[in-house]
Amino acid sequence: MYDHTLAAQSAAVAVDERGVVAAWSRDARLLLGYEPGEAIGRPATDLLAARLPDSAWRSLAQQEPWAGRVALRDQDGHTIEADVRAYPLVGADDHVVWFIHAAPEEADSADLALQRRLLLYHRPAQPAVETAMRYRPADPQAGVGGDWFDVIPLSGARVALVVGDVVGHGIQAAITMGQLRSEIRTLADVDLPPDELLTHLDDLILEEIEEGIESAGEVGATCLYAVYDPVSRHCTLASAGHPAPAVVLPDGSVDFIALAPGPPLGVGGLPFEAADVRLPEGSLLVLYTDGLVEAHDRDIDSGMQELAHVLAGPTPSLEAICDNLITALLPEHPDDDVALLVARTNALDPAHVATWDLPAVPVIVADARRRAADQLTTWGMQDAVPTTELIVSELVTNAIRHAEAPIQLRLIRTESMSGFAAGALICEVSDASNTSPHARRARVLDEGGRGLFLVGQLAERWGTRHTPTGKTIWAEQPRPIPRPRARRTCSQEDHRQRITWWDHGNQREYLARTRQV
Repeated sequence: MYDHTLAAQSAAVAVDERGVVAAWSRDARLLLGYEPGEAIGRPATDLLAARLPDSAWRSLAQQEPWAGRVALRDQDGHTIEADVRAYPLVGADDHVVWFIHAAPEEADSADLALQRRLLLYHRPAQPAVETAMRYRPADPQAGVGGDWFDVIPLSGARVALVVGDVVGHGIQAAITMGQLRSEIRTLADVDLPPDELLTHLDDLILEEIEEGIESAGEVGATCLYAVYDPVSRHCTLASAGHPAPAVVLPDGSVDFIALAPGPPLGVGGLPFEAADVRLPEGSLLVLYTDGLVEAHDRDIDSGMQELAHVLAGPTPSLEAICDNLITALLPEHPDDDVALLVARTNALDPAHVATWDLPAVPVIVADARRRAADQLTTWGMQDAVPTTELIVSELVTNAIRHAEAPIQLRLIRTESMSGFAAGALICEVSDASNTSPHARRARVLDEGGRGLFLVGQLAERWGTRHTPTGKTIWAEQPRPIPRPRARRTCSQEDHRQRITWWDHGNQREYLARTRQV
């Protein structure tokens, strides 16, 4: 059920004596869609959809407080009526800074705040793709609908791209959209393949319908779920009744991915099929809802042809591509909500990925650790060696003791990509077993059982994903790795001896000695 406290949210902005935005609050971002870096430093008049009343200009000139109704313009160009209060703050240097408080009109604020919460305006940290997105509601007055997009970082430097469309408009469609988006994010955290994820999502919806939580008429939705891997450059997609995405290759050619769409969500009974394509670095993936290509005077095939024609033109930037598509394909008053997500694929340098096939024998653990240490030294990441050696020891040992061959160790080094993602060091161990491990807290006198708990403490995040041939356990560390503050520095001999204790499985002695360092 919708939380009506969202309606009470309002924006706080500071404007200096030159009329330039000097501070930008979180609620200002929710209200107007601009990130702080996009708003701070620009003239405050850029945020207006209409001229300020004369009374406001007189109060500004006389440095007096003012309150009234103002028409604001959000990032997508929509007009938002807001109750604004402006207060002059005079500093010791006699410079005036205006503190401006803007609350959206009561009739629209709940819907608008909900939409801002549900749609993704903050790009998540991930190295696989660069993205730009647009949302256009069919009803600009309500400012809310059932279309959505999402970008979800996955393990192994991969990313999930999602676009969906809920039948209908307004607040009910937005609530259904929010539920579906949350369920997809939960399933994505399990790291399911696209076709399996849509199958589980469909089953959840059918269970809700059977239990009376939802009705079939309220749930109707389509969805496209795609996973892109910058290491293999493969993109795997599945569709629940959703239009196929367009692809623009680096040579400028445009095509639509051949994709067998399954039934819309909530229908049940029919399978979802995944398609897999390999994309050159720098390819564009264009995901959209049908409102972009279909209208009362244009069928979807004609709209997709027009979409391809626009994409075949110059592409100076992702933001410009979004603007060109919206301008060329949408009328002034669109018939349907529109969500658009454009992603440019990155590819990891093969020199940043190291892979070793390991025999399932205990003596290989030391060799795996040595290979990992040598690779990190080659990458200039000596600071990460001690932690990574411990992670490799635990994951490889677990695979040998509890899983099945073949066993593979892979290290991935990612770099910062255009300010969106800090670099990371990823350690993965794959095996042929489908059994997922789980971390537990060993008892005081237990000689084992602490391994995954320690991995969880050493890594920023870790988890398991199933593969067609078994599973992969992964652990991710941030880059650069900060040097731990210790009371004294361990010598290399100390470190080798602690690793030897680890190999013998005596974790109690290992932990006791580590606490002394």
